[in-house]
Amino acid sequence: MYSGLALIPLRVLYFFSIIGSFFLYYIARYRRSIVRENLTNAFPELSITEIKDLEKDFYKHLCRVAMEVVKAKRLPKSEFIDRVKVRNPELIKEISENYTRSVIVLTIHQGNWEWMLHGVTLALGIPIDGVYKPLKNKPADDLAYTIRSRFGARPLKVDDSTKDIIKRRKEFRLFAMVAEQSPSKKSRSIWLPFFNREVPFYIGSEVIAKMTNFAVVFAQCHKKDVGYYEIEFLEIARPPYDKSSNFITKEYVRLAERAILNDPSSWLWSNRRWKHAKLQ
Repeated sequence: MYSGLALIPLRVLYFFSIIGSFFLYYIARYRRSIVRENLTNAFPELSITEIKDLEKDFYKHLCRVAMEVVKAKRLPKSEFIDRVKVRNPELIKEISENYTRSVIVLTIHQGNWEWMLHGVTLALGIPIDGVYKPLKNKPADDLAYTIRSRFGARPLKVDDSTKDIIKRRKEFRLFAMVAEQSPSKKSRSIWLPFFNREVPFYIGSEVIAKMTNFAVVFAQCHKKDVGYYEIEFLEIARPPYDKSSNFITKEYVRLAERAILNDPSSWLWSNRRWKHAKLQ
């Protein structure tokens, strides 16, 4: 079924996404209570009408992204190059010391985070190891792995990532991590302000950066139009590092919040972002 859907033209899939967003929002009410709570907590200054408008825009974007992920299995390389641009690739060259030292790329679930991997891989021609959390459904996880590795990226399971990164630290590549997920209780984390609440953030990427002396950048996905995105790299930190500071994680959280404020409807509000949060 998935392969069949991937053969359908993208413009038709976008039409399906309109129907899908109507169904999810009005009929299935998919995670509407979670989305409402998240948006209300994040934007207490907005009226209920404004919150509902944001909700509807979010569901439209979510369904479009779902169709784009479906199409990713068959979308030609030339279309990815046309649809996902990199605004400032020169920063990666400069911060990696002319492609001799690996770079940790942190991002968030904004825009189309799956297409980001393909777009950056094709635009830069640089090996990318995308750190990911495996899906519980094995066939779905196998499919996701196949799609993510389509143009040469190397998906890396989060549980294996630290050991693998350190083992291969002398090989030049980008290590991409979507890092705003709520950490498990066993994970090393720190509490930081995030949209009016204190939230625990996983500090694994900071620990790895300090162990390897890799520079760290934030990748922001700007939604330019339906099906068109632009990736902007923003420097977070580069060695030498202050081992006693959590500057990397703090700067990541600051940039993440700013990116969401710039385009709130394109962030993934349907996850329980503040399930461990405490009021400030």
